[in-house]
Amino acid sequence: MLINPEEKALIGRVFETYLTEHHRNDIHQLITNTNEDTHRSVVVNAMTLFEANMEVGDYFNAYPKDVLVVFDEVLQKKALELADDASLKDKQGSIQRSKRQIYHTRITGLPVCPELTRHTIPRSRDVGHFLSVTGTVIRTSVAKVLEYERDYMCTKCHHVFKVQADFDQFYTFVQPVGCPNPVGCNSIKFTCLSGGSEPAACRDYQELKIQEQVQRLSVGSIPRSLVVVLEDDLVDSCKSGDDVTVYGVMCLRWKPFHDGSPCDVELVLRANNIEANNQQAAAALLVRDVQKEFEEFWDSCKHNSLAGRNEILLSLCPQVFGMYVIKLAVAMVLAGGVQRIDSSGTKVRGECHMLLVGDPGTGKSQFLKYSAKVISRSVLTAGIGSTSAGLTVAAVKDGGDWHLEAGALVLSDGGLCCIDEFSSIKEHDRISIHEAMEQQSISVAKAGMVCKLNTRTTILAATNPKGQYDPKEPLSVNVALASPLLSRFDLVLVLLDTRNAQWDCIISSFILEDRGIPSEASGLWSMEKMKAYFSVIKQLQPRVSEEANCILTRYYQLQRQRDGHNAARTTIRMLESLSRLAEGENRFQSWTI
Repeated sequence: MLINPEEKALIGRVFETYLTEHHRNDIHQLITNTNEDTHRSVVVNAMTLFEANMEVGDYFNAYPKDVLVVFDEVLQKKALELADDASLKDKQGSIQRSKRQIYHTRITGLPVCPELTRHTIPRSRDVGHFLSVTGTVIRTSVAKVLEYERDYMCTKCHHVFKVQADFDQFYTFVQPVGCPNPVGCNSIKFTCLSGGSEPAACRDYQELKIQEQVQRLSVGSIPRSLVVVLEDDLVDSCKSGDDVTVYGVMCLRWKPFHDGSPCDVELVLRANNIEANNQQAAAALLVRDVQKEFEEFWDSCKHNSLAGRNEILLSLCPQVFGMYVIKLAVAMVLAGGVQRIDSSGTKVRGECHMLLVGDPGTGKSQFLKYSAKVISRSVLTAGIGSTSAGLTVAAVKDGGDWHLEAGALVLSDGGLCCIDEFSSIKEHDRISIHEAMEQQSISVAKAGMVCKLNTRTTILAATNPKGQYDPKEPLSVNVALASPLLSRFDLVLVLLDTRNAQWDCIISSFILEDRGIPSEASGLWSMEKMKAYFSVIKQLQPRVSEEANCILTRYYQLQRQRDGHNAARTTIRMLESLSRLAEGENRFQSWTI
């Protein structure tokens, strides 16, 4: 340990006082909790702790590993003291249960400064520092159980001592170099007491790979990745596709040395705490003042709900002039419907899928980019170069083990997947997303791994027609997409670049002189407000009334009976799509249900 006993005692006293003042109730709740979790955590705000004593903050920045060990020891001691008090009431039950628990100090809320908070992958100069790193989880390994401690006995003096597994060498046990007996035994021969039997001390272990967020990178940069090691109760705390902030110590890791083999050293982040940002964002938006603001907005428009709807549509993708029908369609798809489970237990998806077919320059990509920004969990990709593994899931071999690496549809589970140039995806790769669109899952049978992954995502796709769009030809011929795939889209809109002198003049003025910007430009909703609105309305659970069901059923029947109807679109899926779109429009337009 790099800190001396006096410094250790100072840190222990300060932290114990801090726990007593700020986390006494938290510890007491953990003690009285009746679940069987062995590892329990107390989340400590670093800013509050450092304000109590700046000297402890200096020690923490200089020697984070040693200080975290002191924090855990003090927390364990404090928990036992509180358990002693509780045991007077329940006849020793609490203290016996508490002695079996292991308590961990989880750090959060680091000061926002370049030295401690990173949005890019740290370098080798950051080794040994405690950092918070923000990124997107692109791979999660299976949870494993590792032995982290063994008992050794000196063959000369029979002194028994414990040896910790070396994290820097992939949890291998290094043979002790000398007997640690304080009497002064100089023996170098030892016997492992747990050799040949089951491991005595094990912990849960998992590795993640996080990638830099693309929107935070500079121009021309390729996102880099970093391995994150999770231990104990942090295992399985996030999944692929989550935007996370990881708090931990940067470490170097290498394989044990062998003669003639090169030393391969890698940077890893040993996590102390991990927070899923997309879950935080969704919870933070659902606060009373935000809900109250939207309720007041719809109360002011209750006599003319269409005016309120149009005001929101003005703020949706404002860089595109007009096209309010397209904007309304995008808003309905982003709002989505409600998932239903019938009497037999079959799930009917609530997410809507939309396909924009149009000539070049009609604003399709602008709608996709804006939608990816307004939905907190989203993936934007292009069809050119996308394979079935890139869209669904890939099996990757790393360190002798096979791992599943999530593709675009799995990463956007619970959010939005935008696919530009949809028709550019190869035919055999396009077939792989059929199951993902309708059943909302992907069946995987790769490298000996057989499983199902959820793809509960809304797909917003855009494509160009095959040559000049011919209204006389069926849609499947114009876009060169098979009927089974087209029938899975709830909404297909065709955008044609018609020659209209008056419209061309208005668009030219809007682009070149900004004359076309609405006079209510100052009242446009900001991107953050639009994000909050879509997050809030997704919590609503509208139901289609009997009268609305009759209208939808009659419309579906008329479409089926119409001469020249498109067989690729007028399937039974069309009726389900009408119900989902009605619920999406109700979510988007009506705040009070």
